[in-house]
Parts: sequence; structure tokens; C-alpha cells
Amino acid sequence: MSSTASETRDDVRNIAIVAHVDHGKTTLVDALLQATASVERAIGKDERLMDGNDQERERGITILAKNTAVHHKGVKINIVDTPGHADFGGEVERVLNMVDSVLLVIDAADGPKPQTRFVLKKAIGMGLKVLVVLNKIDKPAARPEYVIDKTFDLFCELGASDEQTDFEVVYTSAINRQSGRTAKVLDSMDPLLDAILQLPKPPAPVNEPLQLQISNVSYDNFIGRLLIGRVRSGRLLKGVPIGISSGPGEAPRMVKCSQIFKFAAFARQPVDEASAGDIVVAAGIPDFNIGDTLVDLKTPMPLPPIAVEQPTMSITLGVNRSPFKGKSGAKYLTSANIRERLARELEVNVALRVQDTGEGDTVQLFGRGLLHLTVLIETMRREGFELMVGPPKVLYREEQGTGAKLEPFEVVDIDLPEEYSGAVIDLLSTRKGNMLDMGSANADGMIGIQYEVPTRGMVGVKSRLMTATRGLAVMTATFGGYKPYAGDFPGRNRGNLLSHEQGTASAYALEKAQVRGTLFTKPNDEVYEDQIIGIHASTGDLKVNVCKMKQLTNFRTVLKDDATILHPPKVMTLEDAVEYIVDGEFVEITPDAIRVGMSKKQPKHPGLG
Repeated sequence: MSSTASETRDDVRNIAIVAHVDHGKTTLVDALLQATASVERAIGKDERLMDGNDQERERGITILAKNTAVHHKGVKINIVDTPGHADFGGEVERVLNMVDSVLLVIDAADGPKPQTRFVLKKAIGMGLKVLVVLNKIDKPAARPEYVIDKTFDLFCELGASDEQTDFEVVYTSAINRQSGRTAKVLDSMDPLLDAILQLPKPPAPVNEPLQLQISNVSYDNFIGRLLIGRVRSGRLLKGVPIGISSGPGEAPRMVKCSQIFKFAAFARQPVDEASAGDIVVAAGIPDFNIGDTLVDLKTPMPLPPIAVEQPTMSITLGVNRSPFKGKSGAKYLTSANIRERLARELEVNVALRVQDTGEGDTVQLFGRGLLHLTVLIETMRREGFELMVGPPKVLYREEQGTGAKLEPFEVVDIDLPEEYSGAVIDLLSTRKGNMLDMGSANADGMIGIQYEVPTRGMVGVKSRLMTATRGLAVMTATFGGYKPYAGDFPGRNRGNLLSHEQGTASAYALEKAQVRGTLFTKPNDEVYEDQIIGIHASTGDLKVNVCKMKQLTNFRTVLKDDATILHPPKVMTLEDAVEYIVDGEFVEITPDAIRVGMSKKQPKHPGLG
């Protein structure tokens, strides 16, 4: 299929907003929605409308790609807000197939970061036009000239063309709903919107045969599974027979779109027809996959399939078997409930895999990384599920030809105070990490360190890193590919504190137990025998009685408990708990509690078939 330069749409622009975690791209989308009156009310500065679910708001990250659209000066701007975390980077790659240009949002103080590099390389390789947006320009630490120089260097390093390196820059303070062509003069969001209108117009060969490659999947409780993609050529008509094919050489099968929608702010607008250049949602097509192409039945021209990112980590998930099973008021307890929920997740979570373990009440989940898996488990917990989870395992491969063992690696970037660099270097080196780069300290005494570390070595690193740096480090990781096995390294060097019996933890007993290590438990928590209630100060597990009550006499009364001095317990999030456990241990997950315990039944960990 070929298209001439004149076959473009003047009334549409398709852009993706990409950035590193917490550089403000979702806030920028909110600012554009408000500036174009796409929502009826004012959007609060801390709302982040595009981050719709609780976990996105709490974590401060975008988990799933989302579409919206605004209108400016008679032009419809289709916007895709994309994930910034490495575990969801596959979403970014598919989104770039739907757009003609990219808004690269960069923190005006931090400069380009690892995920920025990852997305920019993809965009440059696809020949997309990049508009650089320096956000948070109002921060006292903003250094726009330095950041622009670093961005230019990054473009050159990634092999950008001369045209791509001659990028336009717009300065914004998204949280204040301001933008401008210079760093010192900010106005409304119009300067940014005007710059977007100067980006490439979408090719629109309307008279060519239909081509629409499925780039994403959604789900509607009423109309079922939905496909999302851009009409590359031709027209897509409601109720008219078309073909769907998995790639060149594959004969298409006949299907029909029962409904077609276009994006309009946060709504889906039903239409009878979409033409080349439009980004659409379609319903009524059975059994489709990411990368399939909708084609004309008479002249099928399917596109090469899109590679979907492969899992690098697995985890066992099953029915709760702890002594407290069924006591939390959870709505979903059985293996049938769990399997039904995972089946629904597989409809939209294309990087997830589920495999039976041979045990009726346990399955194995395979995903892109620990965050990818724990986000799903946390979602299920909030929906009312009660679960038991085993320790995470990385997936190994064999090198073709040699049979050598390969394992996944992460490229880890850490910003931290210089005084803690020695402890962090020692931590990563003991886990077979290889230093790639170490910068010099800036005016604030912060330095940047980049390491290449086996994925299995990253399990449990975050909590230890926070402890070593007193919570002052910022760590990000990007998948670095499969490389030769790095060898064994020491495992956990401290044992567990285990509950001696089932009962209610008392302040009196916890005060005695805290000298043995770091506790997870607080007074009045219900505990059971062999529950892991803390980290032992030395090697080996130790049973402690945290339910013991003070003996009351005429001389010792309950009022004296007021003098009990307890250290704050270590709060274990779901991610922390899953990172902590090793073989023979489990995490019990209920709607109202997360507990860690010793497993009496060893789970199986099969490979991905």
C-alpha cells in the first residue's frame, strides 16, 4: 500500500505522551483537558484524572495506557497517556504504532531518565517526530539549558536523524496549567496546543483497502472484549463484513464490527464509520489478539504481527491455607473464584500467562516483573479475594546452539546522597551487579549510579536499599535482556522470628521480643503458630511468644503497661512481603491483612510451557 503526500488528515493529530515515572505526563493531560474545556468542571491540581484506579493514584504511576481526545482550533487531538514504569513498557511500544508523533515530557530539574531513554529509542527508530516538553519549569531547581543539552546528547546517542535532533521545545508547568515558548514567559496551555498542531498530520489513504492493526485490548461488562487500534487505510464500517488475519500469508476469516467508537475526552462516542487516521474502539469481533490486522476481504493486506513482551518472572497463587483462612470476610475464597478472575484478566492483560501446577488449588502466574504481578494481586485483594502467594522466581532460557543458561537482567538507575553510595555499591555488587556508570555529586550532594543486575538479584533489593539510604534513594529499573547466567550469590543472611502459638499479640510480650530483631506485628494483632512476625537479628529462625500477658498481682497492675516502650513495627506492603519470602514461606493476602508464614506444603514451580 502506498500513500501520497496529499493523503493526510488536516482535522486530526495522533500523539503519545511518554515520560519517565513522575515527570508529570498525566498531570499534563489533565491540563490539556481543562484548557480545551473537554470536561465540565475544574480539575484539581492533585486529581490526575487519567490515573483512574486507586493503585495508580497511590503509587503515583500510570499502569495502563489510556486514550482521550481534545479539540483545539477545529482539530481533534487524539492523546494516549502511556505507562512510565519498566514493567509496563510493552504498553508503550504498542501505543507508538497508533501515533504519528510523541510529546516527550522531561522534568526540567531531573533531565532525561532511563525510561525516557527506552521510549525515545523506540520513537526514533520508528521515525516519529518528537516535541520536547520541559515540565515543572517552575521548580526552584529547574535547569532548562542543562536539560536541553542532555536531551540533545541523548538524541544523538540513540541515532536520531538531523531532522529529529532539531526538536522543538515547549516549557510547561502542568500543575499550574501554563506553557510557553520560553522558560521565563508562561501563559495558558495554548502555546503547547499550537505546537501540537504543527506536528505531522496522519496519513489518510481513505480509498485504499482497509488496514487496522490491533494495538491494545479493553473490556466492557456489557459488550465484552474491545479492540483498540488506528485505521491505517480505508474505512471501517459498522455491521459490514471484513476480514481479520494474524499476519502476512495467513488467510483472513470473516468478521463484523457490531459497534465502533471514537474517543471524546473520557467518553466513547459511537459512530457508524471510521476512516484512515482515526483511532477507534471496536466491539463484536471474537477471538482476536494484539497484532492482528482487520483487512478488506477482497484485497487482504495484513501487517506483520506485533511482538508482545514475554514474561521474565513467575509466582504461585492459590487458595489460602493458613489457620486464619475464611475469617476475614472475603467474598472470593475458592480456586474456582480465582481461576475465573484470572481468565477475565487474560482477556486484557496480554503479557500475563497462567499455568496449572498440578495442584487443584494453585496456579502459576507469569509476568513481566514483580510490579506487574503484584499490581494484579493487589487488585484482586481489593476486590475481596483471599489468596496465598509463593516466592517469585525468574525464568531462565537456553542459548540456541550452545545450550548455555541465560537469565534476565535489569539496568538499574539509582539517585542517592553521596554518603550512602558505598553501602549501595556493596549491596548490588554482592548480587552480581556490574557498574555501568557513576556520576559526580551535584550541588545537592546527590549522585547517580547505573548498574546491570540479574533480575533475581533485584528481589528484595528495594527494602534493603531504603534501609541503607534512610529512604533517600530513588531507584528505577529497565529490562536489559537475557544474558549468560551470572552465578550464585548469598541468599538472605538473617532468619525469621516465628510466633510460638496462636493468639493475640500483647504489648508486654512484644516489648520482650523486639530485642531479638525487627517486628512486623503490633499489639492486638491476631497471630498463629509459625507465622513470621519479624526478622531475626541473627541467622536461623527463632520462635518467640508474643501472646504472653503480664501476670497481675497487688504490686503489678495492668496500669503499668503504660510504661511499655515499643519500636514502630516494620509495615509490610504486598510488594515488600512478596520480595521478602523465600522457598518454604508464603504471603497470606486477605482484604484486611497481609501476613507472612512458613509453608508446610512445598509449592511446585514449573517452567512456562
